[in-house]
Amino acid sequence: MNSSILKNFIVFEGLDGCGKSSQVKILANHLENLNKKVAFSCEPTDGPIGRMVRDVLQHRIKTTPKALALLYSADREDHLFNAHHGIFYSTQEGRFEISDRYFYSSLAYQSVNVDYDYVKEINSFPSPEILIYIDVPVDICLKRIDKRGEEKELFEKKEFLVKVEKNFKFAIQNCNPATKVLVVDGTKTIAEIAKEIEHFIDEHYGFI
Repeated sequence: MNSSILKNFIVFEGLDGCGKSSQVKILANHLENLNKKVAFSCEPTDGPIGRMVRDVLQHRIKTTPKALALLYSADREDHLFNAHHGIFYSTQEGRFEISDRYFYSSLAYQSVNVDYDYVKEINSFPSPEILIYIDVPVDICLKRIDKRGEEKELFEKKEFLVKVEKNFKFAIQNCNPATKVLVVDGTKTIAEIAKEIEHFIDEHYGFI
């Protein structure tokens, strides 16, 4: 794994249905209110490779677990280093970049069906300065997913997510020691979670 740290890069992780997407937007708004330059994005991205990943997740096309792991890695490479909108270059300009998922998701999800060390090898990317993991039990996540009323994606099954949860915790315990990690109880209210995250960010960057 790449040992470098990408400054001003904040990553949110967690199981499907944990509430990441809402917290990404809340934190971005908080930083904007502090007059900070900020942008947020997600993985899979909306780029051509990311759209292919989404097609697999939504059962429109089929491929092998290893090929899917490689697609995620390729999408991440583009997310980071695309000359027009790569977050690597954005952070170099002093902008805060917040991502809904990063390589920890590959380590958690793809490693269920592909060797963990292989997934780690193909995700040799810079680590974020901040990693926020929203911890919600699998059963609660599945209830939230059911409430969406949409067809479940490829990985949204209990047996699979139990393994993903275990992989997430292993990946976080073994992450780059220079990355600052916050594990949040995702069963709290949206406001309570946001307050805890904002305090952590403000304290780390000296905004308070």
